[in-house]
Amino acid sequence: MKQISIVVPSYNEDQSLPHLAEWIDKVMKEHHFSYEVIIVDDGSRDGSWQAVEKLHADNPCYRGIKFRRNYGKSAALNVGFAAAEGDVVITMDADLQDSPDEVPELYRMIKDEGYDLVSGWKKKRYDSKLAKNIPSKFFNWTTRRMSGIYLHDFNCGLKAYRHDVVKSIEVYGEMHRFIPVIAKWAGFGKIGEKVVQHRKREFGVTKFGMSRFINGYLDLMSIMFMSKFGKQPMHFFGAVGTMSGLFGLVSLIVLLVLRMTGHIALTTSVWFYLSMFFVLAGMMLFLAGFLGELICRNSSTRNQYLIEKEL
Repeated sequence: MKQISIVVPSYNEDQSLPHLAEWIDKVMKEHHFSYEVIIVDDGSRDGSWQAVEKLHADNPCYRGIKFRRNYGKSAALNVGFAAAEGDVVITMDADLQDSPDEVPELYRMIKDEGYDLVSGWKKKRYDSKLAKNIPSKFFNWTTRRMSGIYLHDFNCGLKAYRHDVVKSIEVYGEMHRFIPVIAKWAGFGKIGEKVVQHRKREFGVTKFGMSRFINGYLDLMSIMFMSKFGKQPMHFFGAVGTMSGLFGLVSLIVLLVLRMTGHIALTTSVWFYLSMFFVLAGMMLFLAGFLGELICRNSSTRNQYLIEKEL
């Protein structure tokens, strides 16, 4: 097994890749690491794949995976994780804004300090404050509060993982922003942070727009829900449905008593329609929970749990 696998998602970065490879090789040789670099070409339309082919021809430590079309960074990372063979897996972006000089210390923190995952923190950034820095700070604050993981920069592409971590998690959609949350959910709780250098982009343009923050919050909601109720949806839908139904039923009983005593007319009372709404909503939510349970019980992965040790 190699000491380090470096997974590099790449999309239209043909100018950056040769410089990144030269930098990685220099760091690896200086520290005498055995390594591999897996470049996942996420459907690039420039000469990125030709650059990867040349790197592989010059150095067999470089491997390439090419997508037929652009699937996104999460898909690239997931495929890269599946292919990685190193004892420690490092991820970094292909745009030269992540520094390979950080790799030795990230490796040491995993091996010597026993971290499951170490996330980079770009404390000093060179991005636009309005378009990236301010929204990113708010996004990270929200994620910290909801997940209980106190990292400053969840979305930093420079991260290090124990081999077991990347083989035990699945990243899809746009969930790459929440890999620490996914890892914690999978049982890998020792998560650290390291201040890393952030560099100005030298080539190309950024591939991320403001829509990533909207999608990010939706993905965060999905992860938090799945982590708590993914295997037992009735616990959520059933509880909410029961409370809604009981509230509506009690309200109806009160209204019927008031009607029988002549205090109100049901057809002119807004509370009557609200009570009926809560009863019907409760029934629908309970039914949603029941259907969710049926789907989970008939899923081929319903009993797949991560087992750390066996005797």
